[in-house]
Amino acid sequence: MSLSIGIDVGGTKVLGGVVDENGTVLARARKDTPRQGGKALTQTIADTVNELVAKHSVSSVGVSAAGFVSSDRKTMLATPNIADWNDVDLDFELNALIGLPVVIENDANAAAWGEAKFGAGRNQNHMMMLTVGTGIGGGIVIDGQLQRGAFGIAAEFGHMRVVPEGHICGCGARGCFEQYASGNALLRHAREAINASPEVARNLLSRGDGTVAGLTGHIITQAAQEGDPIALAAFNTTGHWLGAGIASLAVLLDPICVVIGGGVIDAGEILLAPTRESLERTMPFAGKHPYPVLIAAELGNDAGLVGVADLARG
Repeated sequence: MSLSIGIDVGGTKVLGGVVDENGTVLARARKDTPRQGGKALTQTIADTVNELVAKHSVSSVGVSAAGFVSSDRKTMLATPNIADWNDVDLDFELNALIGLPVVIENDANAAAWGEAKFGAGRNQNHMMMLTVGTGIGGGIVIDGQLQRGAFGIAAEFGHMRVVPEGHICGCGARGCFEQYASGNALLRHAREAINASPEVARNLLSRGDGTVAGLTGHIITQAAQEGDPIALAAFNTTGHWLGAGIASLAVLLDPICVVIGGGVIDAGEILLAPTRESLERTMPFAGKHPYPVLIAAELGNDAGLVGVADLARG
């Protein structure tokens, strides 16, 4: 049995797992992400690997992280939320510390591959994944192959411009998709609904600290599940934008299914239903172009870890 290790690097934690050929996580390790990033983070990854290697015989290591990864999957070119981790040859640095072959991959690409091989997109040769969390990430699998583009940075769906001169995005552009259809966008839509109907909003606000600033995605999701009209309105608006964006992507990439993951998918049909309706309503060539099926992701937080471990196994 071929075992590999997947490492999922987040802003607060480094998660590691020993993964078999069936995508099953056999053992796990977790460490805090060092705030200084850089070589301290690289060492933390190595320590996580070595902890797992001490009890399991593995052949390779995959590292998943948010950011731009070189086309040869050796160098972390740029990371938005990790300090001092730009233009880092992780393949070279980690190999010196762990003595195993290393593959680096963008976190959304890794999650998409995990879902394509072992999750909601298995047995679907043409699929697309959107990870809807703080922002929006993406991944594309065509003919059973992960598509990375010429420079290794394809499928940055969150930064399609959908509103000319719209909200400013962290990437520096205005009107990006993730400003309207992400977890952060859900909070914005909730604030706008509260301002429009302050009397109706009392129930929702009472679930937090009584202020708009005290609202979280979890609170809005729970309120929506219990039928709160403001929370439901926020999800409906988010679903409208998400479905319209997927419609544009569908005529570009023509997937048979779209897997939606990330924290916002915890709301299930509360998000998927308005997204599906918007997709069908805004799809170009409506009635003539087949609609992709929208599917909730299955692997949860393990998707990136499992996916990058499989990519490393090669």
